[in-house]
Amino acid sequence: MSATTDLPPRRGPAGQGLPDDVLAELRGIVGTAHVLTSDGDVEPFSRDATPLFRARPDAVVLPATTAEVSAVLTLATRRGVPVVPRGAGSNLSAATLAEQGGIVLVLTRMNRVLEVSSAELLAVVQAGTTTATLGDTAAAQGLLYAPDPGSRTVSTVAGNVAMCAGGLRGLKYGVTRNYVLGLEAVLPTGEVIRTGGRLWKDVAGYDLTRLLTGSEGTLAVITEITVALLPLPRTSGTGVAYFGTLADAGRAVDQIISDGVLPATLEFLDRRCINAVEDFAKLGLDRDAGALLLFGDDGAPDVVTGSLRRMADTCQAVGARDVTLARDIAESDALLAARRCSLPALARLAPITMLEDVTVPRPKLAEMVDRIDAIATRNDVVCATFGHAGDGNLHPTIVFDPTDGDARVRAEAAFDEVFRTAMALGGTITGEHGVGAAKRPWLAERLGADQIALLRRLKQAFDPAGILNPGKLGS
Repeated sequence: MSATTDLPPRRGPAGQGLPDDVLAELRGIVGTAHVLTSDGDVEPFSRDATPLFRARPDAVVLPATTAEVSAVLTLATRRGVPVVPRGAGSNLSAATLAEQGGIVLVLTRMNRVLEVSSAELLAVVQAGTTTATLGDTAAAQGLLYAPDPGSRTVSTVAGNVAMCAGGLRGLKYGVTRNYVLGLEAVLPTGEVIRTGGRLWKDVAGYDLTRLLTGSEGTLAVITEITVALLPLPRTSGTGVAYFGTLADAGRAVDQIISDGVLPATLEFLDRRCINAVEDFAKLGLDRDAGALLLFGDDGAPDVVTGSLRRMADTCQAVGARDVTLARDIAESDALLAARRCSLPALARLAPITMLEDVTVPRPKLAEMVDRIDAIATRNDVVCATFGHAGDGNLHPTIVFDPTDGDARVRAEAAFDEVFRTAMALGGTITGEHGVGAAKRPWLAERLGADQIALLRRLKQAFDPAGILNPGKLGS
């Protein structure tokens, strides 16, 4: 996704500066080297992976321990300083921007895998551990950490928890919230709490673990996570089917699920996305196809062979132009790369890339893509769509040149229509990217006034001074 250094902030004034005594106390907590205030040092933390949003913090603070996080939050509550928790800044909803100035609290120094237990099928990691590091460490012991967001090589586990990240394996394995057993978290007032624990079954009290998962840094700062692991599948396989239209691909998806197959992977690319990926990666994709359906499974070799064959047969039966099964791991990885490189491929088409996500009921997937195409035409924008066919989660992506007259206005108008259409089809404004600042104007329409009021009461209970990521999630 393109940085937007030449564009003004869409929301969020520049920071006004912290008092000298507050800065001195921060330096005493985390060390002088870990409190950044100069323009050059702070600038990278004035934006995340969301284009058109920008806000300069007054200071960037990088703690190394839970005790340091607690001390920073205690100080911030006492002095009324806003604090925005942040991991790698790879989120796509402007959820980690300091819109009201204050402190951006970056947790990437806390990056250790503390434990992997084969006996208990769990791992314990610090907040700043990357998703890929957790996955690779688990795999080395024959275990699987199932959540698989596209940003796994850079995104942090705590960031995934805060946003309840999804990914390519969501249909079969679920999303991040399905694997969070327990959290260590620091409340804005400085108290350190532990929710859940090491148990797969524990219903004592309110489920604060689930409440904090997806709370986007508005209720507490997550410092340690205990996650569930699974036995590593013995093998995996992938195939690709090309269709004349996405409607045909949608019928194949419905039939695959109806036939009792639950794929580990079921992803789609539309025609524009296919061509962008082929220009970028030169994988030999069929440029003339209207849609590409990537399907895959994992497990015992005979099970994988059987499910891949059934999915291939189903695709052919509903009119696929061509169906190919990967012959080996290398070819399977190449097919998966076609899906994973969709965003960087599209980002090459224009200086600004706006990637959104909406989710609709799976039977409405093809209709939603058709409507997105019509919306793009009506607003005169270039839009490609890819996403998770198995769970109805789409990623419409608009690219434009900010020097092209009212291109930005047209892009924003198009996305307004996309969000409205998704809700009209029984869907939602975000399936995995979160609300952040980017979709805040749509949150009340999605949830209704009563739920927004309840969110605000919960926010008040956790954060009476209102310092933690203010302005996000209706707060």
